[in-house]
Amino acid sequence: MTNTKGKRRGIQYMFSRPFRKHGVVPLATYMRIYKKGDIVDIKGMGTVQKGMPFKCCHGKTGRAGVYSVTQHAVGIVNKQVKGEILAKRINVHIEHIKHSKSRDSFLKRVKENDQKKKEAKEKGTWVQLKCQPAPPREAHFVRTNGKEPEFLELIPYEFMA
Repeated sequence: MTNTKGKRRGIQYMFSRPFRKHGVVPLATYMRIYKKGDIVDIKGMGTVQKGMPFKCCHGKTGRAGVYSVTQHAVGIVNKQVKGEILAKRINVHIEHIKHSKSRDSFLKRVKENDQKKKEAKEKGTWVQLKCQPAPPREAHFVRTNGKEPEFLELIPYEFMA
């Protein structure tokens, strides 16, 4: 039993349900609408054994999105094999996926940029739309509250014979 190679080896904690979340799957899980091209997160749910993802897919995001939708399952793509990313189609039941929020911040930024462009065009001015790094902190004084600053230095090495 030292080097088992089973399909579901080492998943006791991976697919286990969180604390106080055991039991019947909430109905909202089945009411979500998935369409082709949606980006979804794969997270295996131990409560439902049918249509489980492989453990290598657990925690992954289907970046190329959903390629087919049936009544109970959806297909998801992209898997890294050594150095390359292959278009891998897996069919997973809808209990084991949820909509990804990875693209929300990007779409929000796109809407804000469109709004800024529209306002700048009305005013006839130029506007910066690219993301800028955080600037350095402003110059300021550091209060010592009457304490003298300490000078720290290395202690020279002494050979003790």
